[in-house]
Amino acid sequence: MSARGKALLLIGDGLGDRPCPELAGLTPVEAAKTPNLDRLAAAGECGLIDPIAPGIPPGSDTAHLAYLGYDPHTRYPGRGPFEAMGIGMEVRPGDIAFRCNFATIDGSGVIVDRRAGRIREGTADLAAALNGITVDGVQCFLRESVEHRAALVLGGEKLGDRVTDADPHADGQPLLQATGDDANSKRTAAAINAFVARSREVLADHPVNRARAERGDPVANIVLPRGAGCAPNLQSFQATSGLTGALVVEVALVKGIGRYIGMTVVDVPGALGNLQTDEIALAKAAVAALDGHDFVLCNLKCPDVAGHDGDPEAKVAACEKLDRMAALILDSAAARNDRLYFAVTGDHTTACATRDHTGEPVPVAIWGPDVRADQVTAFGERACAVGGLGRVRGLDLLPILTSYIGAARKFGA
Repeated sequence: MSARGKALLLIGDGLGDRPCPELAGLTPVEAAKTPNLDRLAAAGECGLIDPIAPGIPPGSDTAHLAYLGYDPHTRYPGRGPFEAMGIGMEVRPGDIAFRCNFATIDGSGVIVDRRAGRIREGTADLAAALNGITVDGVQCFLRESVEHRAALVLGGEKLGDRVTDADPHADGQPLLQATGDDANSKRTAAAINAFVARSREVLADHPVNRARAERGDPVANIVLPRGAGCAPNLQSFQATSGLTGALVVEVALVKGIGRYIGMTVVDVPGALGNLQTDEIALAKAAVAALDGHDFVLCNLKCPDVAGHDGDPEAKVAACEKLDRMAALILDSAAARNDRLYFAVTGDHTTACATRDHTGEPVPVAIWGPDVRADQVTAFGERACAVGGLGRVRGLDLLPILTSYIGAARKFGA
């Protein structure tokens, strides 16, 4: 048997979309100039992926769990612990973690801007003003993440994670009161509501917000927690897949997943999680990570950001960043001594029309030295739909790649 190959999975976060009137009825990836993704599709095997199941809008966390071989229906602990772990916070047994936004609330309790103008400066100072406070006997640890994002970890006795969000998930909606399903979760919900109220008091006249108000920028005057979860119990990636793995990603959420399952997490200077990110640095880091690892997952965040902003033109530009990454990876494969299998897909659809995740499948193309090429000649939602892979689930992708690289376990005699 030949030596084991390697696999690199490149994910355009939120890559999928619906036809956009602004793009003459094309999706952003269809409208983008993507000669290298088209080259990959023409020489590879293509299809569509439902990251979870048809019609189910995936979260980035549940989609990445599926792509890494973990069934999110049985292994998903909630988003908060991954976000916290991704930025270096500890989530101990019994702790409850949340993902948070710094947001703008008006005097009547309505959320005006869930991202506080995508605030980029001063969030460390805002978080420090609230970090370590105690409410109702529960310790609250808050740390800033990227842009408007943060993570919150609650520590104390008898806490539960069956808690609803305080975040209404849409601008123009009133702040929600968290509720809990059982006694321990009700205690957590009460602590969350008290923490949110305290954040509103502390941040109202914070120097960062005074400066933002003077500039006419949205103030970050409240913290909105969501995605409650407890510390997960997951086997390592190597134990479940038989592969050594590395992650080259921009967002804390996916970094947290990788750290929980023992993958190497590579931090890349210039990876900003938006359209200003240095996509070439990301691609170079992904190629470098193949040395010493069987499997590398690399995520480019900016298509998702553009989708959430409802900006088809920006999403076109983000897809062209993904294409430049594909060019570097394809060109590097020729210089490698190992057999490289290269797959490109998205983790979900983020439709510009809805500014949110939706349930449509995403395109996928797999390229490699002996992949069975099909008749597809371009990369996109409709082009890939007729490819040889057909329509598969997110959980199917890693076994497909594992088989190609010669690391699959035989089923049966």
